[in-house]
Amino acid sequence: MILLLGATGYIGQAFATELTRRGAPFRALSRREVDYTCFEPLLALLREAKPEFLVNCAGYTGKPNVDACESAKADTLLGNALLPQTLAHACAAAGVPWGHVSSGCIYTGAKVCDDEGVCHVEPDLTEPGVHRLILEKRDRVHGFTELDPPNFSFRSPPCSFYSGTKALGEEAIAGVGRSYVWRLRIPFDEFDSPRNYLSKVQRYAKVYDNVNAISHRADFVRACLDCWFQRVPWGTYNVTNPGWVTTREVVALVQQHIAPNRKFEFWENDAEFYQVAAKTPRSNCVLDTAKLTGAGIKIRPVGEALEESLRNWKSEML
Repeated sequence: MILLLGATGYIGQAFATELTRRGAPFRALSRREVDYTCFEPLLALLREAKPEFLVNCAGYTGKPNVDACESAKADTLLGNALLPQTLAHACAAAGVPWGHVSSGCIYTGAKVCDDEGVCHVEPDLTEPGVHRLILEKRDRVHGFTELDPPNFSFRSPPCSFYSGTKALGEEAIAGVGRSYVWRLRIPFDEFDSPRNYLSKVQRYAKVYDNVNAISHRADFVRACLDCWFQRVPWGTYNVTNPGWVTTREVVALVQQHIAPNRKFEFWENDAEFYQVAAKTPRSNCVLDTAKLTGAGIKIRPVGEALEESLRNWKSEML
């Protein structure tokens, strides 16, 4: 039996759906049943229930976006750093392996290579010269690997409080027990939702153009569960659809498939975006998925996942 925490959330619901599809026995645990933020009741539950694996989708993301975390710092710290630490130690004490949904938002930018093949980190991919280069020579853009230290964290400011706590959470569980850390980036799929990146793009008064790796929600969940069912080595994995996209490319696909008459406006630059629309810095980054695919986990390219999502768009909220 698999124990699932955070089953009512956007990602947790997808885990529940996929576990049901696979016919895998699981139990969705709520904090009303057991306060799993506290070590003693959690450890008692693990020893009594004896799950073969635990999946943690619980955390604090802020609504409608990470700006909300800036005014709810205690909740954000509890959900993203202290909870994973508690889970790690309780699972280690009970001998239960587990998987933790983390975030690629602990990085900003990408590795960009010059004509000689020398790569360096570009933290701001909207800088005109860099942006032009990566669009013209996409093969020069490489994502951060699992070995790269976070560069959008409390140790490498400035960052959002959300990203800082996600990086802190990864630090807190490093080397404790047997676990997977699965890094998610900007989830999307064909189902309209306030949490869906494709829904957000369509609702923004103005769109913020940047470069990002993103994760199809069902693809992400399947890849995470495959890590467990295929018993790949423990450790951290970037779980995004291979490749990257610009916001303008996503907008063009939205116009092509579901909103041909929609006119989109873009923020002129970072300065305007942060002056008017955002309270805290945003992570925009590219992640390398070679470790995931090298472990034998299959996940389709980002362009294919985007195309299918928009062809099958369910616009219940529109």
